[in-house]
Amino acid sequence: MILNTGSRTDIPAYYSDWFYNRIKEGYVLVRNPYYPLQITKYLLNPDVIDIMVFCTKNPLPMIDRISLLSSFDTFWFVTITPYGKDIEPYVPPKEQVVNSFCRLSALIGSKRMSWRYDPIFITDKYSVEYHIEQFGQMAAALSGYTDQCVVSFIDLYEKTKRNFPGIRSVTDQEQETLIAAFSKIAKENGLQIHLCCENAELVRENVDADGCMSKAVLEKSFGGKLTVPKKKTARSECSCLLGADIGAYNTCGHGCLYCYANYDRETVARNQKMHNVSSPLLIGEVSEHDVIKLAEQKTWKNGQLDIFDFIG
Repeated sequence: MILNTGSRTDIPAYYSDWFYNRIKEGYVLVRNPYYPLQITKYLLNPDVIDIMVFCTKNPLPMIDRISLLSSFDTFWFVTITPYGKDIEPYVPPKEQVVNSFCRLSALIGSKRMSWRYDPIFITDKYSVEYHIEQFGQMAAALSGYTDQCVVSFIDLYEKTKRNFPGIRSVTDQEQETLIAAFSKIAKENGLQIHLCCENAELVRENVDADGCMSKAVLEKSFGGKLTVPKKKTARSECSCLLGADIGAYNTCGHGCLYCYANYDRETVARNQKMHNVSSPLLIGEVSEHDVIKLAEQKTWKNGQLDIFDFIG
């Protein structure tokens, strides 16, 4: 199975101590966001967890203890965007995140790293030309530390529109101009671009729409094969393996205006006060009314690992 940590919050940036405590304890509890009395228990056992997937804007708090995950295969999405504090008020400086990305890549291997340049939106300040310039600078800095980049354009969720008034969709012409330029830059820096649920007409040389956390991407990361059971996906156009997320909504402290996972800063602050680094739940404690169910966990790995240069 694939264990996810990053669709609902940023565990590496804000909850690394809690996460490493769960690794030591060997299990984690996850409250169902839609049926709060239902809790799922996942065993943190490398015999049944084939890959742990992280998605973060700041991997630095995890790096010094990364050896604690040595018995697991891991895959890391690190989001590095060109926005300032007006958009991402609590994200660390981009230079720091790039440095952390490179440090982590040197420790676990470039095939286990993916750079996310998303979501893209256009304003007078963050123009098409600005994005092309910034993408080029970041691609050069990350060249050799990853061979892939995820690109997507902003989706106007209700939470996004409420927290980011005046934001608009990126036009077809703007998308075409950006992807044409990004494709050229990516090729020069040894990167494959994965579009995240975007128009298939944007596909071209070294730009695909096959999924950013797909079976193929994860198989490449560890050099083996996965036999993935058929399951209905969240979006019909998405082939990514997004189930089994141990995070919680309304808990990420970055405060990004475009975020789909937070309702508002007040809700996040209230939830963060309920975080206990020793609790098996990310937020709060188990009550007598909760129903805990053990997740069905099976390995999806199939056959022998390929010979693979994880450091290259």
